Amino acid sequence: MRSFLRLILVASLALIASCASKSNCSAPYANSPQLQNCLFANPPNPDTPPGASGWSIWTRFLFSNKVGTVPVDAIPVRQLTTAQLAALDASANHVVRLGHSSHLLKLQGKFWLIDPVFGERVSPFSFAGPKRFHAPPLTLQQLPPIEGLILSHDHYDHLDVPTIEYLALRVQRYFVPLGVKARLVDMGVPAERVQEFDWWQAAAHAGVKLTATPSQHFSGRTLSDRNSTLWASWVLESGGQRIYYSGDTGYFGGFKQIGERFGGFDLALMENGAYDTYWPAVHMTPEQSVQAFIDLRAQVLFSVHNSTFDLAFHTWQDPLNRLADLAEAKGLALATPEIGEVMTVGQPRINRRWWAGLK
Repeated sequence: MRSFLRLILVASLALIASCASKSNCSAPYANSPQLQNCLFANPPNPDTPPGASGWSIWTRFLFSNKVGTVPVDAIPVRQLTTAQLAALDASANHVVRLGHSSHLLKLQGKFWLIDPVFGERVSPFSFAGPKRFHAPPLTLQQLPPIEGLILSHDHYDHLDVPTIEYLALRVQRYFVPLGVKARLVDMGVPAERVQEFDWWQAAAHAGVKLTATPSQHFSGRTLSDRNSTLWASWVLESGGQRIYYSGDTGYFGGFKQIGERFGGFDLALMENGAYDTYWPAVHMTPEQSVQAFIDLRAQVLFSVHNSTFDLAFHTWQDPLNRLADLAEAKGLALATPEIGEVMTVGQPRINRRWWAGLK
């Protein structure tokens, strides 16, 4: 059965590649400094080691065996209610971990979402692809009214069709990198509710200032639309506090530039997971995540992009263990909240290794 599913997946990917349309240079993207030869690109980074070919990566995913990448024991999840969310202090900024890189924020009384994924699989197929380790701490139906939704890029583990289709008319405003607007419109989101950003562009909404900042990654949802849309990290400024969200990224000099431009952050949500020597340019190791955090001049390191989906070859606990050990050795303030845990920015908390002892 496993071999059969692999064959189906390979055939399906080939079909998608043959049917998908190519990107174009239509305005306003042609004016983006990030666009090269009709596709978005990262600035040169000579410090990044070379990665494996796309074919090598795909065949490894499809045919190699994995060990310890999926938890045997249940991931702890703190269930949330709308009453609990409503009771959170409206004069503060709160971050709730929903799983992987999905977060619900309550910023000065208004609710926001970052890269929300409530679907069962992060895949173009309902029958195959990485499946959730745990249910979200609340359902889509339990979400409060959402003022704004922020997307870092269009990969399936960050842009989820069933989630967006449900939220389409339930979110007041969407903030996305260049090119992602068309994705959302295809999923039923009214075009007038979506605002696209190039790097360093900013806007304000519902008391929050948002800035799209650089990251080092790639985009695409089929084999033939790679880099037809932009990727980004984000800065949110609310109530005198600054929150940084890395999105998906490799380590690059842009972290220092972002830290210098904004003067540091109260909280940095940093990618920590799905790294591998096969793709060193587009995801950070825990050691690189710590260095990026230091470059950003942030106060608290909040670990994201782990504990929900099997997307690489390291064990599911490896990102958490390595980051916790590094933070302890360097005396850094670390946040590894449980799924569903509420963190209030600027408030003291006791961090614990909730994954310790789990298989």
